[in-house]
Amino acid sequence: MEWRPDKQLDIPIYQQIANYIQKRIAYGEYPPGTILPSERKLAKELEVNRATIVTAYDVLYSNGMIERIKGSGTRVHSDVWGLTRSRVPNWDLYVERGSFLPNLPLFQQIRDEVLEKNLINFASGELASDLMPTKMFKEILSKNDFQQSLGYDHPQGNLELRNSLVAHLKTHKHIDCSSQSILITSGAQQALYLVAQCLLEKGDAIAYEDPSYAHSLPIFRTMGLKTFKLPVNEDGMNPEDIIKLHQKHNIKMLFLNPIFQNPTGTILPIEKRKRVLEITNELGIPVVEDDPYSLISFSEEIETSSLKSIDETGSVLYISSFSKIAASGLRIGWIIGPDKIIQRLADAKQQIDFGHSIFPQWLASEYIQSHYFDQNLKSLKALLTEKRNILISSLKEELTSELSFHVPEGGIHIWCSLHGDVNEFHLLEESLRNGVAFVPGSLFGSEKGYIRLTFGRVDSHLISEGVQRLKRAFVKLKK
Repeated sequence: MEWRPDKQLDIPIYQQIANYIQKRIAYGEYPPGTILPSERKLAKELEVNRATIVTAYDVLYSNGMIERIKGSGTRVHSDVWGLTRSRVPNWDLYVERGSFLPNLPLFQQIRDEVLEKNLINFASGELASDLMPTKMFKEILSKNDFQQSLGYDHPQGNLELRNSLVAHLKTHKHIDCSSQSILITSGAQQALYLVAQCLLEKGDAIAYEDPSYAHSLPIFRTMGLKTFKLPVNEDGMNPEDIIKLHQKHNIKMLFLNPIFQNPTGTILPIEKRKRVLEITNELGIPVVEDDPYSLISFSEEIETSSLKSIDETGSVLYISSFSKIAASGLRIGWIIGPDKIIQRLADAKQQIDFGHSIFPQWLASEYIQSHYFDQNLKSLKALLTEKRNILISSLKEELTSELSFHVPEGGIHIWCSLHGDVNEFHLLEESLRNGVAFVPGSLFGSEKGYIRLTFGRVDSHLISEGVQRLKRAFVKLKK
C-alpha cells in the first residue's frame, strides 16, 4: 500500500485510514467480499499503532462497510451497497470531498476560542458593540414607517438604497456612479466571492498583496486559481511588481486593499495609486479594490482617495460595506463596476439567494440619508483613535523588547514584527491559555515572525490588560 496518512492534518489518523479504505470500496477497487489486511499487518504497512487500525475498522464496521467473519478476518461487506439493508452515510467522507474549501483550521480555532471563552479579543475584525450605532437605528425605526414590499426586490438590490449610495459615495468618497452600476451584496465577502466565481476560471493567475486578508480566503483555493503575491512594505506595494508578475504569469486580475490595508494598516501613497492605474490600463488588467477602511482616517491630512475615485477608464471594480463603519450584522456591502459586469454578478447572486433582504436595505438607506451617519462616523473615528492610542502606549510600555510595529493612521489593525526567533503559533497557544487572542501573521501569507493586533473589537478598558497577558505569554515561551 503506497498511501500513508498525513500526520500534519487536523483529521485524526484513524479517520484518514477509514476514509481511504471507504474510497477504495466506493471506487470498486475493493469489491464486496474482499479480504482486508489484518490489523497488525496494516498497522505495520502504514507505520501506525495497531490500536489506530482497530479504531479505523470500528468506524467502517459501524458504517456497514465491512464485516468481521470469525476465522476469516475482516472483509468488505457482501452487501456493501445496501441492497438488503439501510446504512448511515459517512458524513466525514462527504465533508472531506466537498469542493468548497473550509476556512483555515487555525482561524476556526481562534473563532471558537473567542466565542466559548471570556478572552480579550485582539483577533476579530468586527467593531465592538459600543461602536455600532444601535441607538441611532432604534430612533430611525421608531420615527420612520416601513412601507417597502416584502416580496423579492430588484436583482441588483433595492433602488432606494442604491440611489442613497450614489449620493453617499459622491459626498464621502468622491466616486461618481449611477444606481445601474451598483450591486448590493451580503457584505464585502460575498462581493469577492461573486467576482471570483463569475469573472475568473480555474487556472487563471491573480495577484494580491503580501501580506493580505485575501490570502486567508478559501475562495481562491476552491476555484483552483494561481495566486501570486505583491510584497507590501511601510508605504504599500510596489506598482512596478505588477509588470514583472504579468510578464511571467499573464495576470488576469489584481486584488488590492490600498487604504489602511489589512493586516498592515499601511496606506498606498497617491502617486503609487495613480501608477497602479497607469500600469493596469496599459496591460488591460482589471483591479478589484477592497475598501472597508478609507472613511476611518484619524487625520484630515491623510489622502484617502480610493483607486475608484481616480479611475477614468472603468477598470476598477470597487467593493465596500457598512461592516467597519456601522454594523457588520446589517450584512450590507456593494460592488461598483461597468453595467455589463454588474448585471452578470446580479444574475449570479439571484441564483444564490434571490436577492438581498429588503429590511436591512431599507434601514441602511434611511441611515445614510440621515444626520446620524456623519454623527456616528465622527464618534467612531474618535473612539477608534482612543483605542489605537491606548494599544500603542501599552505596547511601548510592556513589549518594546519583544516586538516593533507600524503606527496606522486609520483602520483597526496594528501589524507587529516579532523580535528574535519567536514562533507566532506557539505564542498564540500560550496567549490563548492566558486569555488573550490575536491572529498570527503567517495566516495572511507573510513571512513568519509577525502578528496582527486588532483594536476595533476589544473594550478600551481591557486593552492594557490584554497587552499584559500577551507579555506573560512571551515570558512563558522564553522559559
